[in-house]
Amino acid sequence: MRPNWIPPVPNSNSQLPITTPPKCPDKWAHTEIRPPLFQALVGRLWENMRNQQPIIQVEKLTIYRQGNTILKSINWKVREREHWVILGANGSGKTSLLSALNGYLMPSDGNIQVLGRTYGETDWRDLRKEIGLVSSELIKMVEPWEDGLGIVASGRKAIINSWKISRAEQVAAKKILRQIEAAHLEKRLWQVLSQGERQRLLIGRALMARPKLLILDEPCAGLDPVAREHFLNFVQRLARQRGGPSLVLVTHHVEEIMPNFSHVLLLKNGSALAQGKINVTLTPELLSRTFGAQVQLKRNRGRNRMTISQGQKGKAEF
Repeated sequence: MRPNWIPPVPNSNSQLPITTPPKCPDKWAHTEIRPPLFQALVGRLWENMRNQQPIIQVEKLTIYRQGNTILKSINWKVREREHWVILGANGSGKTSLLSALNGYLMPSDGNIQVLGRTYGETDWRDLRKEIGLVSSELIKMVEPWEDGLGIVASGRKAIINSWKISRAEQVAAKKILRQIEAAHLEKRLWQVLSQGERQRLLIGRALMARPKLLILDEPCAGLDPVAREHFLNFVQRLARQRGGPSLVLVTHHVEEIMPNFSHVLLLKNGSALAQGKINVTLTPELLSRTFGAQVQLKRNRGRNRMTISQGQKGKAEF
């Protein structure tokens, strides 16, 4: 049925031809047939709206383990072309939420949908090949003799330390290396790379599978301030690329939130304290509740800096 918000086409004094309806059942007797091009455009628009699925949809997600509540009734939705930050203190549930999204931690209650597929109805091992993940755990798994080209190419089949790479995979991996500004690392061995170079290659590995979702789990851990800033600027450029994946950055440092991130989910003690657009949700009041301390927030050119009060002894940057 055509939505009632579609305006009628004038049937008089119009340059567009109106086709006389053929004989049809009574319930269609008053249906107007629009010009073919108009019909095709409206039909495509309506179909896209009807079929559009969120990248992530979590409803009342709850996880219990050994009598403890790890996550409590989390509701969260990520739409296409949104870039999210998951922000919270240590132990707030960030890692548990990621583990649930990747199918490594089974929910006790609630529903998880990722890329239109529902947990429990889909083989999550296949779905993981369509989710790009960069975490500190992956860094520990790469063998020191792997070179940059092999590391990136291994992402096509979601494996680590591949020993055989096809010609097509080599061509695709070299293209990704140029995309992530790391062509000079093609033949460099893992054991001689800096932490920032390793993180960049792991992002390239994740992009090999052309994911719609790329999760960065505390990617700046272990980076010095200069390397961290270089890496964050790279992430910013990645977020701007047309046709790129939706990004989810997991961190507990507000200064790592680059301007292209649009939304934030604040976690506290396994619950979603607040979520929404960053310019509305990232406030001193909500951050104080998130971290359990009185904080101040300063913004400058789209970047954030948070300071925490320490009573009469002044303030410390956080």
